[in-house]
Amino acid sequence: MKIGFLLICLLVLTITRDCTCERCDDWGEDTRKLTQAYDGEPVRIRCPLFEGYLKHNYSAAHSAGLTLMWYWTGKGKDLEEPINIRLPDNRISKDKDILWFRPSLLNDTGNYTCMLRNTTFCLKIAFPLEVLKKDSKSCVSNDKVAKVFYFPLDETSILHCPDTEDYYPTGVTPTVNWYRRCELVDGFVDRDPDGLNLKFLNMLQRYEGNYTCIVSYEENGREYNLTRTMYVKAIASRFYAKAPEMRTPSDKQTFEFQAGGELHIPCDVYFSYVDNSFIEIGWTINGKNEGDFTDPRIQVNESVILDKISPGAKTIKKELRIKNITPDELKHNYTCTARNTLGVVSRQALVKEKVGTPRYITELACGLGATLFLVVCFVVVYHVYWLEMVLFYRAHFGTDETIGDGKEYDVYVSYARNAEEEEFVLVTLRGVLENEFGYKLCIFDRDSLPGGIVTDETLSFIKKSRRLLVVVSPSYVHQGTQALLELKAGLQNMASQGNIRLVLVQYRSIKNKQKVKELKLAQSVLGVIKWKGEKSKYPGGRFWKQLHVALPVKKTSSTKSSCSFHMVPQNLEFGTECSKNVTT
Repeated sequence: MKIGFLLICLLVLTITRDCTCERCDDWGEDTRKLTQAYDGEPVRIRCPLFEGYLKHNYSAAHSAGLTLMWYWTGKGKDLEEPINIRLPDNRISKDKDILWFRPSLLNDTGNYTCMLRNTTFCLKIAFPLEVLKKDSKSCVSNDKVAKVFYFPLDETSILHCPDTEDYYPTGVTPTVNWYRRCELVDGFVDRDPDGLNLKFLNMLQRYEGNYTCIVSYEENGREYNLTRTMYVKAIASRFYAKAPEMRTPSDKQTFEFQAGGELHIPCDVYFSYVDNSFIEIGWTINGKNEGDFTDPRIQVNESVILDKISPGAKTIKKELRIKNITPDELKHNYTCTARNTLGVVSRQALVKEKVGTPRYITELACGLGATLFLVVCFVVVYHVYWLEMVLFYRAHFGTDETIGDGKEYDVYVSYARNAEEEEFVLVTLRGVLENEFGYKLCIFDRDSLPGGIVTDETLSFIKKSRRLLVVVSPSYVHQGTQALLELKAGLQNMASQGNIRLVLVQYRSIKNKQKVKELKLAQSVLGVIKWKGEKSKYPGGRFWKQLHVALPVKKTSSTKSSCSFHMVPQNLEFGTECSKNVTT
């Protein structure tokens, strides 16, 4: 409507150019545009006809032959009078679509009308101005409405002194004083005044209250003050904002009622604080909204419980009551729905008719007991033998991962270069993975050619491998080692291309503070297979089964050594007794 009002004015002007009568569109009084000011302080009011269009459109209206005129009706009066802007003291002046009072006085209180007109057409709207006197021994008036600002708990927020920048001349730096409950903010904990801003370094609930900024500046040899008051309220942090959480009814709850009695179903919904969000909660019966309920037997009662721990959050309870419920009504669909800007939750209350004790309780209990026993047995068996079940499935039904992927190696082993871990990798891991499981390992120190560039060869080997096996230990986390280069390359390859997976083997435990960020990232998203020394040496043990599950599914027809391995505790070497067998 506002966007086209200027075009309408021009159209009316053209149509009525030859008409001798005047038509005036009166938009009435807009009480929402109430402006409050203090006695003796300057105030500026803008004509709502131009709100949102700024001075450019005022100029366009003026160029089209329309004139903006101001009128006012004093408090308690009925007569509308034109405003005299040519007083000797120049206290009231007009600047395009803005009416200035320098300063405003108590008797300026009243309704102000701005009228846009020419000889045949006018458009006008009225709005109130209220000039207040400050309370005795106070910096503010309790009658002035304070705008509420919501600041999240435990966060940094800035309170800005509003509606002041356009008052003082360009180049003038005003003096600003901040007050809390009319006490000067000086040395307050976590609150730091900085010109027109008051910074809350860490918002706490006890910092709630009225804050006032008084801006002082000089213009044409006269000093003026601007007083602005805001109410600061603590609310829960935005990090805890979420969709409504319905606690009742739940999917596991059934409501039983007897026919002829009273049905009462509660709907309890927790609403976290969400900035600028609406809140809706209501019942439907067979798809019919509660606003359309006409049966006097149906009542909906609502109550609200505020959350004392999380400011701004609340629990709303809506209870649906139906008196003299009938058997057919017990079969209806009773659904509670709640929503805010972050989501919607809807849940049907499970209602059934209350009946006597079932005749076959024993048979039912036995059937449920047998079913529960079988389920428990299955869960126990799966929990104990899940590794064996996965390996069995892989061996008989799994798809070979090595077919057509262009990879040369099954596993690239990354480890710290010291004597102990080299022996673990070259003797223990290599012995089982290559000889027992038939995997092809890439070990840089063994498979790289002399004279090559370490970085390039490392990246090349990793790209040619299906898995990156990382042997985690305190020595591994030293910055600058080749092991960290291998870990970073594997993580980058997994994130960007997804054609390699990481397998973490914990050879020695390390503390969190010793971890580098790449290792923390890997351990946060991947499981860790732990080497437990003597317990893990047996090739058929849990460690090797877990490792086998994490490595590629590989089925090839080849000549494989059928070996019997045994550990030698002194040097972790394998003794083998092998015979050649052709396996598929």
